[in-house]
Amino acid sequence: MLSLLFRRGALAWLLGTLPLVAHAGVNGAELTTLWAVPFAGLLLSIAILPLLAPGLWHHHFGKIAAGWALLFIVPFALQHGSGATGHELLHTLLLEYLPFIILLVALFTVAGGIYLRGNLHGSPLVNTTFLGIGTVLASFTGTTGASMLLIRPLLRANDNRRHKTHVVVFFIFLVANIGGSLTPLGDPPLFLGFLKGVSFGWTLRHLLPLMAFASVALLVLFYLLDRHYYHKEENLPPLADPTPDSKLRLEGSINLLLLGAIVGAVLLSGTWKPGINWTIGGLEIELQSVVRDVLLLGIAALSLALTPGRCRAANAFNWGPMLEVAKLFAGIFVTMIPVLAMLKAGSAGAFGNLVAMVNDGSGTPLNPAYFWLTGALSSFLDNAPTYLVFFNLAGGEPGQLMTSLAPTLTAISAGAVFMGANSYIGNAPNFMVKAIAEERGVAMPSFFGYIGWSLAILIPVFLLVTLLFF
Repeated sequence: MLSLLFRRGALAWLLGTLPLVAHAGVNGAELTTLWAVPFAGLLLSIAILPLLAPGLWHHHFGKIAAGWALLFIVPFALQHGSGATGHELLHTLLLEYLPFIILLVALFTVAGGIYLRGNLHGSPLVNTTFLGIGTVLASFTGTTGASMLLIRPLLRANDNRRHKTHVVVFFIFLVANIGGSLTPLGDPPLFLGFLKGVSFGWTLRHLLPLMAFASVALLVLFYLLDRHYYHKEENLPPLADPTPDSKLRLEGSINLLLLGAIVGAVLLSGTWKPGINWTIGGLEIELQSVVRDVLLLGIAALSLALTPGRCRAANAFNWGPMLEVAKLFAGIFVTMIPVLAMLKAGSAGAFGNLVAMVNDGSGTPLNPAYFWLTGALSSFLDNAPTYLVFFNLAGGEPGQLMTSLAPTLTAISAGAVFMGANSYIGNAPNFMVKAIAEERGVAMPSFFGYIGWSLAILIPVFLLVTLLFF
């Protein structure tokens, strides 16, 4: 009841500010680092509470996110006025958060309707091929969609093997993270860049060489490691196979067409410019963006209507993960407002020291620094807001970032997507894959054990990426 009253009150307050917001604005140079506390607090809560207090987090994560958001909204409104606060909230929620969530809902719904029935034998060649296909698929179904589609068939293929932890770890490296770097559909940071004005094909042109190198290097390492473990088991008594090999067949194939429709809807919004827009509360709403979001919701509805129920049941499909992402990202987007404003202020803002770390004395971007700083924060914070932070730190102008500063945007994009794999909390699919694997009896590394895998495997690959491309 209290939650409902809060939501209604917040909506009424926002609507009440509409006549004022057209003339409102916030100067990031006037803000102090204290305004970043709600943002940092929420991200630390996401990182720590699921480990230290899983019961509290599971039942109250929405309230915790709302609490951090209010810790920003209330003082900000008192100091800067309801008009400025309403303008910032409307801009963030209507133009950035809502399209972001709608795309995730569409991808999550459509991918959840595809089921790969049957089973393969988890040999090194089969496993490597499986990971390779998933890595490519992730850029078009999203890392979450590809992970949810493929992790269960991969676990079935290896359920008669003693050593399989490494299979899931490399799956997280490749399918849940690095594979999503070629299109805005692949990983949330890149879609946020698309919403900011980065063209749809830019990521494919600029990130393909980096993604191909990192993926091939990891697939070769995986094959050698998997073959080592596979041969270790040859002289041991075979384990019973709970899922004998059988012919693979795809069910819910209508969703493959719907995935293509999602790509078409996103492409349409990036290429069709009818010049029709509306002004709501001082914000410009473009027709192509509205059409895209309506199409995406319609595609999700078609998937729910046309997919046989057995497909979603076999995938254990439910809305829990999507609801969690929606609630947490609402809090992240809101608390990020002052952080982005301070970063846009550049050297005049509270984060002037951070600006100095990623630029030399003449103001030229240091692309290796952008790659590693974006990646370091993406390893332990969520990679989507981290991408926005450094996108704005580099100037925030998509036209310049796609052309004269293309190497810098490449470094930011690669750092956010690639290094989300460094820990379980770097990207949403990481924890989801871990939970599914543990449900199937796979002994997954602890939080710090997984970081040990990252330090041994990923960091050397990323050092080579730095030397070769930055």
